[in-house]
Amino acid sequence: MDTLEGVVERITFHNPENGYTVLRLAPASARHVLNSKDELITVVGHLPEVQPGEHLKLTGAWANHTDYGRQFRAEHCEQTLPATVDGIRRYLGSGLIKGIGPRTAEKIVAAFGAETLYVIDSQPHRLREVPAIGDKRYEWITSAWETQKAIKDVMVFLQGHGVRTGLAVKIFKQYGDESLKVVQTEPYRLARDIWGVGFKTADKLAQALGLPLDSPARLEAGVVHTLNELADDGHVFAPGPELLRAATELLGVSVELIAPALERLSNDGQIVRETFASETHPAVYLTPFHRAEVNAAARLRALMGADDLFGQRASHLGDFAQADWPARLATLDSSIELSTEQRNAVQTALTHKVCVLTGGPGTGKTTALRALIELAERAGHPVALASPTGRAAKRLSEATGRPAQTLHRLLGFSPVQGGFTHDEHNRLRAHLVVVDEVSMLDLILFNNLLKAVDPRAHLLLVGDADQLPSVGAGDVLRDLITSGQLPVVRLNQIFRQAAGSAIITNAHRIRAGQMPIFARDSTDCFLFVEDDPDAAAERVVDVVAQRIPRRFGLNALSDVQVLAPMRRGAAGVIALNARLQAALNPPAPHKAERQMGGRVLRVGDRLLQVRNDYQKEVFNGDIGQLTEVDVEGQTLTVSFDGRPVLYDWADADELQHAFAVSIHKAQGSEFASVVIPLLTQHYVMLQRNLLYTALTRAKQLCVLVGSRKAISIAVRNATLQPRWSGLARLLAG
Repeated sequence: MDTLEGVVERITFHNPENGYTVLRLAPASARHVLNSKDELITVVGHLPEVQPGEHLKLTGAWANHTDYGRQFRAEHCEQTLPATVDGIRRYLGSGLIKGIGPRTAEKIVAAFGAETLYVIDSQPHRLREVPAIGDKRYEWITSAWETQKAIKDVMVFLQGHGVRTGLAVKIFKQYGDESLKVVQTEPYRLARDIWGVGFKTADKLAQALGLPLDSPARLEAGVVHTLNELADDGHVFAPGPELLRAATELLGVSVELIAPALERLSNDGQIVRETFASETHPAVYLTPFHRAEVNAAARLRALMGADDLFGQRASHLGDFAQADWPARLATLDSSIELSTEQRNAVQTALTHKVCVLTGGPGTGKTTALRALIELAERAGHPVALASPTGRAAKRLSEATGRPAQTLHRLLGFSPVQGGFTHDEHNRLRAHLVVVDEVSMLDLILFNNLLKAVDPRAHLLLVGDADQLPSVGAGDVLRDLITSGQLPVVRLNQIFRQAAGSAIITNAHRIRAGQMPIFARDSTDCFLFVEDDPDAAAERVVDVVAQRIPRRFGLNALSDVQVLAPMRRGAAGVIALNARLQAALNPPAPHKAERQMGGRVLRVGDRLLQVRNDYQKEVFNGDIGQLTEVDVEGQTLTVSFDGRPVLYDWADADELQHAFAVSIHKAQGSEFASVVIPLLTQHYVMLQRNLLYTALTRAKQLCVLVGSRKAISIAVRNATLQPRWSGLARLLAG
């Protein structure tokens, strides 16, 4: 084993899942440098999340890689304080201490030289001698330095057990001075309390601390984690045998140990076991999902219960029960012409307390909405319009000419209360509530919506049942349709103006199980045939950065969205984001940036929010643009549809690059142009509803890059991934 010390120059690669890192190090001693042409050393190994400018002391061994040459393979990493003036300047200027950026670091080191770190640590009042440091910056620096000192023990302990720095900071923010105690005595609390710390991380800590495999705390945490993983895949519950199989596989214990853990979780109120009449084995729910499903079914039945009464108390829209429909429809704006199907949709929505309106693109859902909203408003009835996401709400507002909100805004989420202000005790005042893009609506949010709807109001749920289901748990739209308990109006007629679009024509062909047609004279739907993943990835970049802007005049950064079936692979989301960032938003002197692990967040980048953050009012799937990187304040500012949102360094893991996103994450969004790589290497994800959803995200232009075989596989595969949900059965009684 050898020892190597130096300063991190740059991070070439970092895998946040296992900490594997490739970095370039400027060594403290010249004896490690082989020649003057390359004074940096390549270091590889499983390391904590380090940043450029940090000083490291590494223990490991030298090796020669056949492709990459001489490397230092680190076995142990210690983050130390630099000893030289230059090292101190770079350390402080790297953004590790809040309040100190490169310029301020220069001034502090110029004032105190080699004693700089001693001054900050032991004589912080002397910082006021530096002209650049006022009261606010002084508070930042001293507070951040004290926090660094307090967190050091936690950091050392966690990094010794493979926990990356970013998560260590979150743990300290959650538990403060109790951090070390919680980590050592209740490691599974981390998975419960902190987003980004999963069961596997907590379990790794617990095993290192000597907790036995059959510990009750471990078994219970493993069962809860298994149910949460299934919920992340869209399932509301797990059938008993499936839960036992998955939990024993995760925990590596005998199945006999799981039953007592289930009993304890049930007694603690963390899970609920429900047996449906047609099933032999119980369905096992996490309690919030069981409560949401049972209550949603009950509230929906109650809302529909007054469907045929139409007195003033039963329905706010009772005046439509005996309406002269020809006369009413004749009053509509002259720009609105309704087909027979659309008239039926309008009448059904205004005469039934709850109904579903579904249909593919170009079938006139928007026109029907405009008509029924106009009729309701003319009769003096307030209407509320909402969608699950901000982009979908914006589309709804543009299509109807009326204000539309996200469901979270409509229901009035309050970070202080930790819930919605509109509920069964404070109902929405709208007589008609219209929710669009219901295919995206998950069970928990649906239940909260039903709480807030006035029992006398009407609820219209609009969506395309052939699209992918929601990212969250549940299959609300399909459950409502298959239950057979409420009226469903499906629009099938494709209108003439829509029929001229190859995007819409191909969407309906795909839905019908037919191959899309890419005609030579098409103006909005194209295919570039590429069978090799690397060639396809190169073609995607060329299409986005060059061909589309040149031929169609669209902005590559703001108007074009790449939608990929998978995250991994040469033509997956991760690799495409790296290529597209290099092509569309390369580094420049005027663009501030911050390296976070193996990725660089640069002003101008498109970013995707990957979790619901109620404090910031940004939600899973929201796309924004990075507008500011504040090294001294240790914050990022991201603009979501013009609204700036501030992120601390530690919260940056909520953000991913969004030059390319998964098709699932694009639900409810619409883009001027989409580019879709589709290859046989995506085989496990190639389904009809996936391709249909991707194609229908395009407003003006859709370009597929890939193989005809992959397209054919997707079109033929109409098998829906079943989601375990009981809503349809509960609605049917």
